[in-house]
Amino acid sequence: MYTFSNRLKIGSVILMAIGLLGMGYGFFTMPATVEEAKAMVASHDTGHGEAAAAEAGHAEGTGHAAVAESHDASHDEHLLHQLQNRPWAALYVAAIFFMVIALGVLAFYAIQRAAQAGWSPLLFRIMEGITAYLVPGGVIVFVILVLSVLHMNHLFVWMDPEVVEHDKLLQGKAGYLNPTFFLIRAVIFMGGWILYREYSRKLSLAQDTADDNTSFKKNFRISAGFLVFYLVTESMMSWDWLMSLEPHWFSTLFGWYVFASMIVSGITVIAMITIYLKSRGFLPNVNDSHVHDLAKYMFGFCIFWAYLWFSQFMLIWYANIPEEVTYFIARIADYKLPFFGMLATNFVLPFLLLMNSDYKRVNWFVVMAGIIILGGQYINFFQMIMPSTVGDQWYIGIPEIGAVMFFAGFFIFWVFRAIASAPLEAQHDPFIEESRHYHY
Repeated sequence: MYTFSNRLKIGSVILMAIGLLGMGYGFFTMPATVEEAKAMVASHDTGHGEAAAAEAGHAEGTGHAAVAESHDASHDEHLLHQLQNRPWAALYVAAIFFMVIALGVLAFYAIQRAAQAGWSPLLFRIMEGITAYLVPGGVIVFVILVLSVLHMNHLFVWMDPEVVEHDKLLQGKAGYLNPTFFLIRAVIFMGGWILYREYSRKLSLAQDTADDNTSFKKNFRISAGFLVFYLVTESMMSWDWLMSLEPHWFSTLFGWYVFASMIVSGITVIAMITIYLKSRGFLPNVNDSHVHDLAKYMFGFCIFWAYLWFSQFMLIWYANIPEEVTYFIARIADYKLPFFGMLATNFVLPFLLLMNSDYKRVNWFVVMAGIIILGGQYINFFQMIMPSTVGDQWYIGIPEIGAVMFFAGFFIFWVFRAIASAPLEAQHDPFIEESRHYHY
């Protein structure tokens, strides 16, 4: 039986405390007026103030002073909203990132259950511990969505009635993109994911003391059904919570792209926690072949993610349709380093590190690759959200680092507390002996 160590517990609490201070700083220093926003931009020497002034001067010189003033007022208000969005966006990126890790693990867990895989039952309790975070993590994301609907931020522009009033495209999408239906869908998504997690966990624990395989068979059936629900709701979630941040743009590959991100992140966390627990003397029956298989999945889904990234980018960029290509123009113009840099962290480096089969059995090598992958996937979600919410007014500073620290600490605390609540090795699973003697 694993016990949540005081050192890890204190470390996670310290992370949360420091992170909370960093997030608080972001909200405290958020500009309240246009003048404060312009002063903040000028202090960072971004050049926006000079560009706006030059544009206004040019318009006045050509006899269009009224138009220039109107444009300046609109630009200044937009700038204010971008800077006010920054702490909210930092919070949202971190909240989404850690929530989808748990959701990715839940999908992988359901796949193992539905496939009746023989190699993975020794890892079920680790997966169940990680998916426990889905409850608080999902609630936090839902609260952010509710606050967005209540106009506490400007993350989702389609939630602003004044914007919709002057945008025919958004008016055409109002049947789907409306705040009430948006929150109803979120409740359905979260409710279905959490319901499956809790019921599957209950059946898994019940199997430990059962004399037959009734609980195992029920888990098999609900897992197969859940995967259908998951595939639909995961795609809709990616449209609602990520793609609708830029409501004029859409991609038919986006749901798969987000799926690849969450599944590779989830498997990476499974591998890293498994290796950590083995290093502490737990999971004696987990061998190098289990770690090798997890590393194979990390390797394979990194390639799958890169394939989807390239397919989405290449097809849209080559077609050069204005309403589609603007999504990538904004990222290439203002986020060039993270946009192209994540190719190295999410594909090139993991590909080189994990290509050799022998390296997949070296624990520290897998951990190193895992750290790179998780960092790269955070950047991936960062560039999905930030360009649509803060535009070119971005940089990774105290609010962003603080949000990552808070949610990392919260994730560690909640997950390891859940892992410590039950025996690390599932009992009476029909495939547990196969898992104990698994060799690749």
